[in-house]
Formats: sequence, C-alpha cells, structure tokens
Amino acid sequence: MIPPHIKLKEGQKVYFASDFHLGIPDKETSSKREKKIVQWLCSIENDAAAIFLVGDIFDFWFEYRHTIPKGFIRLQGKLADLSDKGIPLYMFTGNHDMWMFDYFEKELDIPIIRKPVQTTINEKKFFIGHGDGLGPGDYFYKFLKQIFANKFFQRLFAFVHPGIGIGIAHAWSKKSRDKHYKADEEFLGDKEWLFQFCKKTEKKEHHDFYIFGHRHLSLNMEVSHNSRYINLGEWLNNSNYAVFDGEDIKIERF
Repeated sequence: MIPPHIKLKEGQKVYFASDFHLGIPDKETSSKREKKIVQWLCSIENDAAAIFLVGDIFDFWFEYRHTIPKGFIRLQGKLADLSDKGIPLYMFTGNHDMWMFDYFEKELDIPIIRKPVQTTINEKKFFIGHGDGLGPGDYFYKFLKQIFANKFFQRLFAFVHPGIGIGIAHAWSKKSRDKHYKADEEFLGDKEWLFQFCKKTEKKEHHDFYIFGHRHLSLNMEVSHNSRYINLGEWLNNSNYAVFDGEDIKIERF
C-alpha cells in the first residue's frame, strides 16, 4: 500500500502518469506506444523516488486463474526491472483495467490500488485516484461500476473462455470509446466534473494537489489559492505526465 508519508531526498522526484490504453487501436500502434512508455520509464529511473501509474494502463485487462492477456511484455519487463531496483511503483485500477487482481502484486511486487488515496509527499498533501465515478452525474457508469466490481460477476465472467471473454471485452471497450471520444476531447471549464469533485472535497479537507487521470485532458486548475487539480492527460496522442520535485508539480510531455 501507499505509505502515508513520503520524504524525498535531495534531487529526487515523484512521477505520475495514466491512460496509456495499451492494446488499442491496433497491435502495431500499441506496440510503438509501449516502447515509448518504456523509454520514458528508463529516462526517469535515476531520480524517481516513486512512480504512480494512475489507471487505464491497459485498454482491457482481466486476470483469469491461470491466464493473463497476451502482450505488453516490454512494459512488464521494465516494471519488474524498476521494482527490483527498489523504486516504489503504485498501480491504480481504471475503468478499463479494473480487473487487475494479484498478478502484478505477486509477480512484480507492485501494489494494486482500487480507490483514491491520500498521502503526504514532503509537506504537501496529495489526493490521488483514476477519477472514474467521482463527481456529479454519470449515474449509468456508476451503476455499471458496481456490477463490474462485484466479485460474483467477476467469477461469472471468469467461466467464459478467454478467447471469447477477451473478444467481448474489446468490443465493449471499442463501443464505449467510440461513443465518448468527442466528449473526452471537450474541456468543460468550471463544469469539469472532477474539478467540481475537488472543489467539494476541498471544502471538507485541504489537499495541496488532486491528481487524476481518466479525463484524457492535460489540466492544471486552481481549486483554491493553495490547492490545484492536476489531470494527467493521456498517451494515445500526447504522452503527458506530471512530476513533483518536492515543492511544486508540473505537467510535462515526453
């Protein structure tokens, strides 16, 4: 699990990225993106005190009892390398890969985080999560998420042969992506639902930084005079990530 307090040594940084969506739109394009992600991880390993991968790393992921989805071996290899070097990695589930169970924990010693968490890095307080299902509206997805997160339905899906189940999941994911593609590109200003969630949460408890993915927009919005909402964007087109140097956080592009 994520420690409640992280103290950076001089020169160390903390990195955040999300929404790689590996697996789409086709094998060749996804493979190029995967190699770029590995290059990014190589570029940050010397000063990384921790790396947070904040959901939707895969466009679809389901772990059967003895099987995982094919592919993504370069990323897994690099994550194993970083883990073996003692760099703490934290993987959050997103709405596309919420069916990560214990494979990464057992094989790569990387904890899987299923809900938003709070932690303090140096003296700054962070609220970190993928962001799906938070804020006002989107009631149909919130209903579906309860079903997808239900262990009975997960066991039921596991009875479906992987050759069929993974095919169904990819078709569902593509349909959802096609339906919401334009909405993902539109910036809603103060009506951004994760921004509204941050504003509401900030009234109850102060956080210096709210870190989310999911929105596919790179955002840095002021929640209050000393609080900001950072959205990590995506790697389908822009390869965005955020880096915290102990005092401030910036969104950068690889």
